[in-house]
Amino acid sequence: MLLNKSLLFALFGFLATFGLAQAERVRYDNYRLYKANAQNAEQLAVLKQLEGSTDSIKFLDGVHIVGADVQMVVAPHKVPDLLEILGKAEIKYDMLTKDFQKSMDEIDEKVAIKGRATEDYNWVQYYELDDTYTWMVSLAKQYPHVVTLVEGGKTYQGRSILGVKISKSLSEKPGIFLEAGIHAREWIAPAAATFIINQLLTSEVESIEDLANNYNWYVFPHANPDGFVYTHTTDRMWRKTRTPYGSCFGADPNRNWGFHWNEIGASDDPCSDTYAGPSAFSEIETASLSNYIASIKDKIQLYVSFHAYSQYLLYPYGHTGDLPDNVKDFQQVFNASIAGVAQRYNTKYTGGNIYDAIYPAAGASVDWAYGTQDVRMSFCYELRPSSNSILTGFKLPAEQIIPASEEVLDSIIAMVGEVKKLGYFN
Repeated sequence: MLLNKSLLFALFGFLATFGLAQAERVRYDNYRLYKANAQNAEQLAVLKQLEGSTDSIKFLDGVHIVGADVQMVVAPHKVPDLLEILGKAEIKYDMLTKDFQKSMDEIDEKVAIKGRATEDYNWVQYYELDDTYTWMVSLAKQYPHVVTLVEGGKTYQGRSILGVKISKSLSEKPGIFLEAGIHAREWIAPAAATFIINQLLTSEVESIEDLANNYNWYVFPHANPDGFVYTHTTDRMWRKTRTPYGSCFGADPNRNWGFHWNEIGASDDPCSDTYAGPSAFSEIETASLSNYIASIKDKIQLYVSFHAYSQYLLYPYGHTGDLPDNVKDFQQVFNASIAGVAQRYNTKYTGGNIYDAIYPAAGASVDWAYGTQDVRMSFCYELRPSSNSILTGFKLPAEQIIPASEEVLDSIIAMVGEVKKLGYFN
């Protein structure tokens, strides 16, 4: 939905009841970070039982498959209980840090001073939601015939899911949809999305000008605004939406899309970080954004989702190991794209179909776009750092925003070129 003046006026406001109910900031002083690995189905079931059983144990990875490392942040008073459970089940584990808060504090994320976005919005620091939205509004004023503000949806707490459409001609052109930030704690994802917006508008590099001139872009840096705000005000490690479910909050918005919803790789427990929600599209964020996408589906030929972390490039499906009917084309585009991401800094990405490359995960946006909207090219990037960067993880230092964004833009240039070569934009 294109934004009118009344919507712009209300854009940044959120309900006073939510603003007044800010909780004390969550800290993880003396919390320990453990890595556990289930070697069989019985051990996996033990970890699944632990996930969501208490707010004193936070799982940073989904508990989905045998043999995969699972990171857990554990409150000091819960350590004896956890180790007893792991010991009885003979689950192998390692302690990665004795003080998770200290490890996080050592990573310089550099959050910009609030309210200065229009003065010098840049990519050497991270921004809060309102500052990024202010910058996006300023772009529509600065480039009135190119940038159109779009409200792609709403949130539980009344915020807008704000995006921009970038179009440099009135004629109909192929469309590319870029969604980021659906998992709140993955700050590099929206930062990279705004970097790409800026490059499409300002770059004089021929390959980037080609992207800007020959395609219509729909870019939504924050698909989960409530969750993102919560990572700034209260809990840096928050992942989900903020819808209340009993004594717990939020559903995983990337397990909530209505395509093979909750079949595998998600949880029925509202306290779990991978809670699929009570039904498909139970979250106003996914329901409203999906309605917007459906309204323009005939204008989109490529769907891209930004996440972090692990340096993967993924394509459908997440609910099954069966491959898409055009999997050879996916593999061709994948190969070109991971070659593109490596050309500037030699950064290594891996990946493949979601189910086999990382883990089963039903109800993701890329699967929904491919499976229900006939967007025949649909990809998910898991950005920097690599999966070996245990203590960095979701907190990528601000000094890496630009290189991480540059290399993923290099990859998208290669991706778009290959998708065009295969005829999907025709």
